[in-house]
Amino acid sequence: MSYPDQAPARRPAAVTLATAVLALMAVASLAYAAAGPLTLGGTVAELRAAAGGTSARPDDIDGVVTLLRVSTVLSAVLGLLGGLLLAGLALGLRAGRSGARVATWVVSGLGLLFGCCGLAVLLGQRATPLRLGADDRGTAELLGLVGDAYPSWWIPLNAGLSVGQVLGYLVVAMLLALPAANAWFRRRPPGTPPAPHQPPAPPFVPYQPPAPPYPPR
Repeated sequence: MSYPDQAPARRPAAVTLATAVLALMAVASLAYAAAGPLTLGGTVAELRAAAGGTSARPDDIDGVVTLLRVSTVLSAVLGLLGGLLLAGLALGLRAGRSGARVATWVVSGLGLLFGCCGLAVLLGQRATPLRLGADDRGTAELLGLVGDAYPSWWIPLNAGLSVGQVLGYLVVAMLLALPAANAWFRRRPPGTPPAPHQPPAPPFVPYQPPAPPYPPR
């Protein structure tokens, strides 16, 4: 016997696609976390070589290099944690956990916000060079060289990942809000006993007093 609150047991295509998009985003986040430290050595060497033609002092160069290393490690850690979080959400959605869907909506909202902010900062840095005071002229020159010290594909990759992050979170949030996804997440989990059958209540019949007996003849 089947019950209306038990099915659909088959995962809808919307949920499957949302799970695949999250898994793809998790792989991209983990790959980005690994790519940053791998390119750090070459970037630092390129920056030190280009710093010879500036007015930067050795301590200015060391300070910018330290900042570059710290930001790279921090980005790698955030990328690793983000990739693991997305992978966990994808597994939760695949298992049909409603809590995973709510958590995915929350993460998608935050991801949209951070992705737009990151893209705006990246475009702002490329369009408007950093201007510091006269005492920090060497540091300003070094920071202007950081973008050129990265591999040629690094900046476009970051821009593409930011755009892909915004689009991915938007697509996942919309897929999980479709009616098919709502019906699947609200289904009764397999193995849960059905609700006990309640017999229908008898129809209500208003009380009528008995008729008086007929008088004897």
